[in-house]
Amino acid sequence: MVALDVARIEAGLILIEVDFDSVRRALIAEQSYSPFELGILGHFVDFEKQTEFVGRRALEEEQERGGPPRRLVGLELEWEPLEELYREQGLTPMVDSAPSRVPVPLYARRRQIGKATSTTWSPILKKVVALASVGANHSAPGTRIEVEWTVEARRSRTPATVVELPFFNPPRKTSSSAAR
Repeated sequence: MVALDVARIEAGLILIEVDFDSVRRALIAEQSYSPFELGILGHFVDFEKQTEFVGRRALEEEQERGGPPRRLVGLELEWEPLEELYREQGLTPMVDSAPSRVPVPLYARRRQIGKATSTTWSPILKKVVALASVGANHSAPGTRIEVEWTVEARRSRTPATVVELPFFNPPRKTSSSAAR
């Protein structure tokens, strides 16, 4: 199960009640997510559909305003600053092999801008990666932000960079390529 959770994060796949809340569980507006905020789910919204569907007007208004106010993104944490946080405590750097599903605050210029929802060490990429929900103005690939990281009960911040999802997308064999 741990390996599947790591692979899920590397593939940029979201998990309900971890990376986003279902509408049934959302108590306030900030806990509700539109399909466009969740990345790939926005591809399933068909505005060309001639019939009405629940939420259509709200989604059209969101698109007219320039898109959702926050976005699901990938983060790559920088190893050297992370390593330094452990060194300052006299410890060898270590990252749990099991992914974390605990929300972690994200910052830009001392202001909280979102949260990392799923964080893991990627054995394939040899990096710490995270799925995160951030404000739209911090969602462009290459944007530098800070992730709260706790070592020995001391909270610190470590740099990360917004990257495109999925983190890892290997070439796949399909029936058409297998027939060749």
